[in-house]
Amino acid sequence: MASLDIRTKNLKKPVDVAEYLFTRLHQIGIRSVHGLPGDFNLVALDYLPKAGLKWVGNCNELNAAYAADGYARVNGIGAIITTFGVGELSAVNGIAGAYSEHVPVVHIVGCPSTVNQRSNLLLHHTLGNGDFNAFANMSAAISCAVAKLNDPAEIAGQIDHALRECYLRSRPVYIMFPTDMVEKKVEGERLETEIDLSEPSNDPDREDYVVDVVLKYLYAAQKPVVLVDACAIRHRVLDEVHDLIDKTQLPVFVTPMGKGAINETHPSFGGVYAGSASSPDVKEMVEGSDLVISIGALKSDFNTAGFSYRLSQLASVDLHSDHCTVRYSEYPNVRMKGVLRKIVAKLDLSQIKVLPAPKFEEPDATTDDGAVIKQEWFWARIDGFLRQGDIVVTETGTANFGVWETRFPANVTALNQTLWGSIGWAVGACQGAALAAQDEAGVDKARRTILFEGDGSLQLTVQEVSTMIRHHLNVILFVICNDGYTIERYIHGMDETYNDIATWRYKDLPAVFGASGDAAKSYAIHTRGELEALLTEKDFNERKGLRFVELYMPREDAPKSLMITAEASAKRNALTE
Repeated sequence: MASLDIRTKNLKKPVDVAEYLFTRLHQIGIRSVHGLPGDFNLVALDYLPKAGLKWVGNCNELNAAYAADGYARVNGIGAIITTFGVGELSAVNGIAGAYSEHVPVVHIVGCPSTVNQRSNLLLHHTLGNGDFNAFANMSAAISCAVAKLNDPAEIAGQIDHALRECYLRSRPVYIMFPTDMVEKKVEGERLETEIDLSEPSNDPDREDYVVDVVLKYLYAAQKPVVLVDACAIRHRVLDEVHDLIDKTQLPVFVTPMGKGAINETHPSFGGVYAGSASSPDVKEMVEGSDLVISIGALKSDFNTAGFSYRLSQLASVDLHSDHCTVRYSEYPNVRMKGVLRKIVAKLDLSQIKVLPAPKFEEPDATTDDGAVIKQEWFWARIDGFLRQGDIVVTETGTANFGVWETRFPANVTALNQTLWGSIGWAVGACQGAALAAQDEAGVDKARRTILFEGDGSLQLTVQEVSTMIRHHLNVILFVICNDGYTIERYIHGMDETYNDIATWRYKDLPAVFGASGDAAKSYAIHTRGELEALLTEKDFNERKGLRFVELYMPREDAPKSLMITAEASAKRNALTE
């Protein structure tokens, strides 16, 4: 006769661990869970429907991680379930990208039972050395918290802590879930109180001091500007940023990674600042400013066009999620959300000097119907196709750089992976983003998700097109067909075969992946006239499901910003001392 477990006998509302975990996922806003089944997670997967969660079922774990990343960027947080060893390691690249770019993803790994771990059995999916913590240790460097659910008395607290850390720090967490813990009991009464996801408050005195210092320099400045970057999006301060812009009318710019953070129809919006790759008017105004209020900066090489920023630290205020820096003085543990709110509340408009933002000059997008489609013309034309509320996903490569010059309508959500830069990411991220939009509004009312994808990148992760079809996602996919890895050609090896790819019949892919009837429609576009006709076609704009467009461009054509950044990258790669 089994002995009574005194750790669980006095539980008021006992629930299984899997039910507890998945209920918590639902409570923090997740509705769909990406991943793949494996024998160490199968029993846990049975609990998803009861918690109101939908299982996505991806084609491989790397794609699933990319998709969970895209889902989180639109939804606010995402989740992926993999199996021990072989599954979780396939997802590591995608999880590392989420960590790098401050994206909150919950990675749940089904693993061997605690009994088998203690017995050091030579199990499948292991390294054969009895070390069952090896993979968790690998993931620790790309997770802001690691929870090993080995003790039922601690599990509920571990889950709640991990999920809170994931959301507040906006980075992945790793949850190791042994098979023998799935049906163990924990206190279900805890579920009646949701996890507190409210932002921690700053110390009032420290916050007041930083705000007063910022305002002193703002009042003294003759040409202040605001520069918004990716972490303003990830750490949820866009409402505060817009309050600041609306109240002050200060000229505001975004970095490439911050594209979409600001309403680009706002009269104070000036464009994209990326150092030497910026438009002349933008470069002149930002670099000529005597006070740049930088919000959520990630000053990576591709985000700054090869570290080509020309901004003096003596003229900079840098606001971050965990500290603020004013000139050369750093204030740790003073978070930007509270600082921004208090700046808006306290500032005296009569003491602020405001210059008008650079005017947006509509580029020439006139159509020569028989002309080939070139990058500069395309990115100037595509903004007329975009709608309010669209989700725009751009792949690392020509799309990431070309979209700098596209002026978005209001309420567009933009996704890019400029820092981590894993080619192929955008296909999975597009699937996840489109699913988040569908979870929010339903199949019939989901926002459009528009993916601009290079042909070389597509070949890495193309299987997720089948997942888009399977879940009836509202996706428009433009495949830029230009014979290979253009960004890498411009860094090194313009004509080398390692930058070439096989030629696919791309528009046949939806049929290969099972699309039939109205589920998907394919197009092949070679000229400006054909593209103009497509972008204005009623059916193309209004139909639901997948629209898959082969879009042909010259092999060596690229946005100027890509050429500048690639040249800087090549020079940096060649440094020897």
